[in-house]
Amino acid sequence: MVNPRNRVSPLLHKPFMKAKIGLIAGKGLYPELVLEGARARGIHLAVAAFEGETDPRVASRGRPVEWMRVGQLGRLISFFKKSGVREVIFAGQITPKRLFDLRPDLKALWILAGLKERNAETLFGAVVRELEKAGIRVLPATTFVGHHLAGVGHLAGPKPPRHLPKEIAFGWPLAKALAKMNIGQSLVVRRGTVMAVEGFDGTDATLKRGGEIAGEEAVAIKVTSPRQDMRFDVPVIGPQTLQAASAGRLAAIVVESGKTLILEGREVAKLAVRHKICLWGHAGRGSK
Repeated sequence: MVNPRNRVSPLLHKPFMKAKIGLIAGKGLYPELVLEGARARGIHLAVAAFEGETDPRVASRGRPVEWMRVGQLGRLISFFKKSGVREVIFAGQITPKRLFDLRPDLKALWILAGLKERNAETLFGAVVRELEKAGIRVLPATTFVGHHLAGVGHLAGPKPPRHLPKEIAFGWPLAKALAKMNIGQSLVVRRGTVMAVEGFDGTDATLKRGGEIAGEEAVAIKVTSPRQDMRFDVPVIGPQTLQAASAGRLAAIVVESGKTLILEGREVAKLAVRHKICLWGHAGRGSK
């Protein structure tokens, strides 16, 4: 299921890994996987945890850990500097609504005032810039979890349906075009027709909606954007994705190889078999 070329990140062989590393921990399993990957290499992470977002069980594994509100950027930077952190990793989602309803501190207010657009991409991008101004480098979000990235070809579930290559040839460039325009990064196709395009409702809702419209044999395609910042925005699928695909009676899910994290891989594989959904990794132009 995973890409064997990504089992060990080349970053782990660089000298900076001897320095203290911080983790900006959001929701879900992702932060836990980063902590596990770091611990397997004898590295303990300083964890910045957020009220109402970070799992307390996960946060407790930080050395040290500090709880704060979403929007307390000054406190976040102060915590990392006090802890001797020189590099940080973003992992896990912050509820989109909270990004827009945050109670910012003075530092956050300062960067918000300079933003022409306020969305997840611009907000996180501004946070990255402030961290780097403070001398804290932001590492790729896949650091320590490269072995969870999707490989190429058949990843799980039944053999690919015969119509899959045609659906990929049709849908992949469209999905890339939509992602480039910041409309969405997933769509559902069937027999050369687009059934659903991702909007603010997210990937899972799109898979269910598109499958219900198609009726059967539909294929979901999930890609990255050309401007995707892999430091804080990595595509992820997990058991919930397979459940949504099952609700829509999809025949296959196509993800971008080497750029999509598969969370709870064993459970994903079980669900793919149970619901007869082929999970396929596509490397883009030139792949088969």
